[in-house]
Amino acid sequence: MSKYYSAIATVGAVALLLGAALQITQLAWAPYLYLIGAIMFAYVQVISGYEGKNIIIRRLRRQQIIGATLLVVAGVMMILWKRNEWVVCLTIAAVLEMYTAFRIPQEEEKEKNK
Repeated sequence: MSKYYSAIATVGAVALLLGAALQITQLAWAPYLYLIGAIMFAYVQVISGYEGKNIIIRRLRRQQIIGATLLVVAGVMMILWKRNEWVVCLTIAAVLEMYTAFRIPQEEEKEKNK
């Protein structure tokens, strides 16, 4: 991943986290900040593909993309619905992202050692 993609992902993650934290205070622009961060973060995850043949890593990448998509969906839910249903979507996305963040490097290390 190039340093530009890494910077976009970092800025997106910070904006995403800040937007989610500010949504609790019901600031009018917090959902938009969250959504911009989620789009930036998801963009980098979708662009950084996997070209190998390892089925486990391919499955984990699909789960990672689903998690990134759910992050964006949670942002849309924040804007459209003024209740807290977005929390469920965000929780599912966070679990998927956390799981794949640990498992993909493990599988890549196994593949490299073969």
